[in-house]
Amino acid sequence: MYIHRDDILSMNKLPRLNLINSITGIKPANLIGTQSTSGDLNLAVFSSVLHLGSNPALLGFMVRPTKEVPRHTYENIKSQGVYTINHVHEGLVERAHFTSAKFERDVSEFEKCDLKPQFIDGFEAPFVEESLIKIGLELRDEKYIELNGTIMIIGEIEHILVEDSIWKTDGHLDLTEANSTGISGLNSYYSVQKISQFPYARPKNLPDF
Repeated sequence: MYIHRDDILSMNKLPRLNLINSITGIKPANLIGTQSTSGDLNLAVFSSVLHLGSNPALLGFMVRPTKEVPRHTYENIKSQGVYTINHVHEGLVERAHFTSAKFERDVSEFEKCDLKPQFIDGFEAPFVEESLIKIGLELRDEKYIELNGTIMIIGEIEHILVEDSIWKTDGHLDLTEANSTGISGLNSYYSVQKISQFPYARPKNLPDF
């Protein structure tokens, strides 16, 4: 099959969304937790979290245009300056997916999707208690993408909460042990299984392929 840009532009909306959202492969499934200035808790599933650097420890994620519909996650991050990113494991997939429903601002996805908020002292954003890998971040920057009106949110990691069995002494996290999941397209979820681990790649230690 060959698909040209003109074919993409002429597609119906849903097939186009499914194609372009899945073409990059499996992306990490995460729940982003925020709180409004009035204390309303918000939780939403995202598949766009990415590593931006380790010193300082920066993560980014994308939010869609804010003019078309309310973006409670974005609004809360802008007003409060903090948020959490929580891995979705296999036992959370269904509940995580339905946080994407368009609830009213004062309706908590935690409550509607049977998930428990967790707080640590001095940090105003809610973690997901059921998640096994949880990250608390402070907003550092945002980058507007003029081509399509999306925004990259950039946060610095302030807190990490990880189950002991997942943490390895060299700093690696065992995502198979965590039962972490990934997303392809808008609503397809995949399990994550470790295949192998290799040494740092250098020209002198290439194997015989």
